[in-house]
Amino acid sequence: MVSHAGTALLAQVADRLKLTKALSLRLGAIKRRRRGHDPGRVIRDLAVMLADGGERISDLGAVRDQQALVGPVASDSTAFRVVDRVATEPGLLDASRAAHAIARQRFWRLDGAPERLTIDLDATLVTAHSEKEGAARNYKHGSGFSRCKPTRMRPPRALAALADG
Repeated sequence: MVSHAGTALLAQVADRLKLTKALSLRLGAIKRRRRGHDPGRVIRDLAVMLADGGERISDLGAVRDQQALVGPVASDSTAFRVVDRVATEPGLLDASRAAHAIARQRFWRLDGAPERLTIDLDATLVTAHSEKEGAARNYKHGSGFSRCKPTRMRPPRALAALADG
């Protein structure tokens, strides 16, 4: 459970900033059934899964195992359909970006917009087997790729402003 610490907080921050609601409103056309999963919540849960170290839609199961903290989580196939439609239907990706912009503005109103934002990235080699003919080796003479992840952000922002918002 310690490896999943903070995932519920991330979902709560998205809800508190009204990101989930903004995504739901702008992606509402995706929902085909009245009782189906809310596309805004599906996108939120996918973001939580990625922040928790997930790499593919099937890793959504780790979030699904925490339903007591984050609520109902869509199946892998439902999440795939939402991602597919956002990626392929004209206007939906822009609608998602608009929802993120609204949440970012709300956060900056609550906590103040940074004059400068610095994100330090750490590249980690991940070993992967390749059967591709003539595949070049990396600089450490192995097969794989370099995955970048943020390790530190400045200015460090406490989310205490959200508790009052």
